[in-house]
Amino acid sequence: MQHFKIFIELTRLNKPIGFMLLFWPCSWGLAFAYSINQNLVLFLYHLILFFLGSVLMRSAGCIFNDIVDKDFDKKVKRTKTRPIPAGKISVRKSLIYVLILCFVAFVILIQFNLLTIILGASSMILAFSYPFMKRITYWPQLFLGITFNWGIVMAWASINNDISSEIIFLYVSAIFWTLGYDTIYGAQDMSDDEIIGIKSTAIKFKNDIGLFVSFSYLISVLLMLYLFRNYYGINIFTFFLTMFILTLIYQLVKLKDQNPMYYLKLFKFNNLSGLLMFVGIFSISL
Repeated sequence: MQHFKIFIELTRLNKPIGFMLLFWPCSWGLAFAYSINQNLVLFLYHLILFFLGSVLMRSAGCIFNDIVDKDFDKKVKRTKTRPIPAGKISVRKSLIYVLILCFVAFVILIQFNLLTIILGASSMILAFSYPFMKRITYWPQLFLGITFNWGIVMAWASINNDISSEIIFLYVSAIFWTLGYDTIYGAQDMSDDEIIGIKSTAIKFKNDIGLFVSFSYLISVLLMLYLFRNYYGINIFTFFLTMFILTLIYQLVKLKDQNPMYYLKLFKFNNLSGLLMFVGIFSISL
């Protein structure tokens, strides 16, 4: 029982916001592809597969990230109690978990077409490079956006077996969304990160975090408004797109308070943002 508890802490399965923020972009891509394909059974099947894949890959990514960052995590108040830096589990055993999770994720991946398999395999390079980015650039959040939203392209390809300019627009929009919300997340640890030498957009723009996040969200929204310009009207899609935008505005308003206690809550609020956008894109097909 104790070992199971450590596994849950290690994979962050007790904090679903991580794998949900990985899953929502996948669901956007699937919903957009479904608006063209109109195969409901295939859409639902792929939705389940991408959800499972998101949980597995996020879990593996968390463990690998903790292995790479174990020495840093010992020096940060929020992360020093994690299983690896706290000495609750060995690096060797943690790596075994990573391999098992990746293997199960690969079994899921090979259920798709060849293009999706190639895209999924290439994403592994991004996923396992990310933990090192905070050491070499102030833009690890941008790299995370590129990595975390790769599922949009994969999801589209899994149904339509191609890559279109429209799905690239959605992908880039989601990258800026992630750039915004992960900057908010990074703001939690700015003091500790500056001391130990970790880089982030939160540190780079620490005097103008609200302005930077506003810019990121604005670019994300503008790209979406352009992409979905033919679907506006008095309809369900417009309602949910508007609600999505309002969730971003709400975060920006609260961010002006510059209260570190709000940062994690605002970051988690993006789970609602992702859900609203998914329902909105899916409604295009109704």
